[in-house]
Amino acid sequence: MSQVNNITNELVSIRDYLRWGVSEFGRAGLFFGHGTDNAYDESRVLVSHVLNLPFDFETELLDARLTIAERESILSLLERRITERVPAAYLTREAWFAGLSFYVDERVLVPRSPIAELIAQDFEPWLSGIYPQRILDLCSGSGCIGIACAYQFEDASVDLADISLDAINVADINIARHELSDRVRAVQSDVFEWLAGERYDLIVSNPPYVDAEDLADMPMEYHREPALGLASGPDGLDITRQILRHAADHLNVGGVLIVEVGNSCVALDEAYPNVPFMWLEFERGGHGVFVMTREQLLEYADSFA
Repeated sequence: MSQVNNITNELVSIRDYLRWGVSEFGRAGLFFGHGTDNAYDESRVLVSHVLNLPFDFETELLDARLTIAERESILSLLERRITERVPAAYLTREAWFAGLSFYVDERVLVPRSPIAELIAQDFEPWLSGIYPQRILDLCSGSGCIGIACAYQFEDASVDLADISLDAINVADINIARHELSDRVRAVQSDVFEWLAGERYDLIVSNPPYVDAEDLADMPMEYHREPALGLASGPDGLDITRQILRHAADHLNVGGVLIVEVGNSCVALDEAYPNVPFMWLEFERGGHGVFVMTREQLLEYADSFA
């Protein structure tokens, strides 16, 4: 306790705690990749959360003197980030995706998909100007992709599907948070297994795609996330194979499938050498996302069987 008192006596301003966080995060060798990519932003997320300030609060506040209670709360949160290797989003119970705030906890992955960029672009030119009436966010986790789609396509109905009941419960929290229960629903399903008869104009999926070797080598922060949302067999393609095999049955004529497989894109090309996957490029970073139309899925159905 005396060490805590010493630190809180010496560190009195917001700037002090941001600096201390950056120094200690660097000393501890933390990994950043769950909403931030550097120690300063990670510190700022945690400090602003305790103080109930926006992340981009005014620089004039940096030298504001903090109360003892605020100092102790900030220090406690920063130390948890160091000792427990818990991503900041789990500590604050909030993550941002496509400019929207989402509730997250250890039951779901922290949102970080480059698909947000595609949503902002109305998935053009892949939808070819077609306005999707029904959208499926498959392997939805927190529901961030599907809910962001609901904002982008204001007349569309959206299903969030995940095998994890825990994830469905988190998605329900976010549906209520965004007041979208009239157009968005969360349904439990093992890929397409429990979506019999359902058809969509757009299926978007960020499924588990980490192979066994990469999963074992991941930093501790990733092991705080549910393995069910990451692991997908020896080559990372177990779930993606199921999606490719059955997606055409759940797409309307002219429908589009978009799937993120990250680093497993190399394994996917090797697994299906005769399939010309269209790999998308992103201005804001990210890779390993492909797009296929229903017609292409049917054309290469024998390869996926």
